[in-house]
Amino acid sequence: MSAETEALNEQIKQSVALLRRHLDWDVAQGRLAELNNRAEDPDLWNDAAAAQKMMRERTLLANQIEGVQTIETEVEDTLELIAMAEEEGDAAMVADAMRTLHRLADETKRRETESLLSGEADSNDCYLEVNAGAGGTEAQDWAEMLLRMYSRWAEAHDYKITMIESSEGEQAGIKSATLQITGPNAYGWLKTEAGVHRLVRISPFDAAARRQTSFASVWVFPVVDDTIEIEINEADLRVDTFRASGAGGQHVNKTESAIRITHVPTGIVVACQTDRSQHRNRATAMGMLRARMYEAELQRREAAAAQTEAAKTDIGWGHQIRSYVLAPYQMVKDLRTSVEKGNPDAVLDGDLDDFMAASLAARVGATRSEASASAQ
Repeated sequence: MSAETEALNEQIKQSVALLRRHLDWDVAQGRLAELNNRAEDPDLWNDAAAAQKMMRERTLLANQIEGVQTIETEVEDTLELIAMAEEEGDAAMVADAMRTLHRLADETKRRETESLLSGEADSNDCYLEVNAGAGGTEAQDWAEMLLRMYSRWAEAHDYKITMIESSEGEQAGIKSATLQITGPNAYGWLKTEAGVHRLVRISPFDAAARRQTSFASVWVFPVVDDTIEIEINEADLRVDTFRASGAGGQHVNKTESAIRITHVPTGIVVACQTDRSQHRNRATAMGMLRARMYEAELQRREAAAAQTEAAKTDIGWGHQIRSYVLAPYQMVKDLRTSVEKGNPDAVLDGDLDDFMAASLAARVGATRSEASASAQ
């Protein structure tokens, strides 16, 4: 076995050991067995909300346990394949098996980071909102590029994407848009993407082909269910109706089915135009408002709240969390963690895991450090 193979095997073994410790392996397996038994109870769905919560826990725990078991099995099979290929002198088979081993090493590191997702709402689905900064068409085109980037990331992770609201730009791009992203730990992964994103490129809209800098903001907040109590006073709400924009048929274009709700005391604004029914759009918008208010409460509890709010106050210079430079050189750099990628095309096509993992690890590390300092 080569030194590279042994190093990768040791790396994977250490990551798997950490995953087992994070899960408290024996306890987790016992809990999954208990949840599987409860899932067979015919009276389970008498309380639909409790049943859904239990099934979410069961799915998450099963994915974690089965993921570790699958990695262990694949590593064992791959090592056996490498040993056999080396014995037979089959270099092509060795190279193919080594690629599998590298993939498994990356997968264990990702799962190791994912095990840090222990926040109150980390396992929830989420809303992701993109807003163009000042700069007209340039910023609006950049906002649409970001929307595509997060959609591609979500698709690559088998998450469901639902367009909740979109406001098109005058010439190109979007002024704003909101997606609902549904899947395990969607909020936990995406929450560190909130902030201002800066693009530097040769403008496709400038006849003189000059370099332009554009800004757009991203905001992420968790979907909340009825088990989380959020008090909203109807007297604090301003509700506006408007015609939905974009494709949607004659009904959508001719009736004011879209809803915009403003929570006056906090200034939080949400909008929904995904359905032909004004009542259903209002219900969705109220759900988004509850989610935004819940997110605000979560942020107040975290040490990173001040930085996050500061990043959202001004979509411009000095507030960006990440820079995407397409000219005169090519580089994407996260200004919080210093993680860099030299292939911006891949990043804009959804290759965001390294940025998210580093931001999450830094955020969890800062929280733990502050907790230790407080305890002392």
